[in-house]
Amino acid sequence: QVQLVESGGGLVQAGGSLRLSCVASGRTFSIAGMSWFRQAPGKEREFVARIGRYSGTTDYADSGKGRFIISRDNAKNTLSLQMNSLKPEDTAVYYCAARTVDRGSWPYTRESDYGYWGQGTQVTVSS
Repeated sequence: QVQLVESGGGLVQAGGSLRLSCVASGRTFSIAGMSWFRQAPGKEREFVARIGRYSGTTDYADSGKGRFIISRDNAKNTLSLQMNSLKPEDTAVYYCAARTVDRGSWPYTRESDYGYWGQGTQVTVSS
């Protein structure tokens, strides 16, 4: 099993920045890739960004390209999401997710690709 704990959410004004973190524990050696998803009120959860654990390959949803940066520190089992130029439409609960090597398929942007999820952290962007 893998446990994921997010932190770093909060209230920020439009144009501001936040940095989310996710710490993984447990069978972290089984993690092949990690992602951030988000869910806004009344909407389905959606993909935000992903990173390969060893390749470092990244991919972003169009909504975050040029504004969000995903990174990982394998030594600390930590995933981060730097969010800049935040907009009110970025308001959502942000979830960290991890997948194992035997799960999912390219491009690993679907919820079903991930077997482990954090509890979420709220990000609110005021206009």
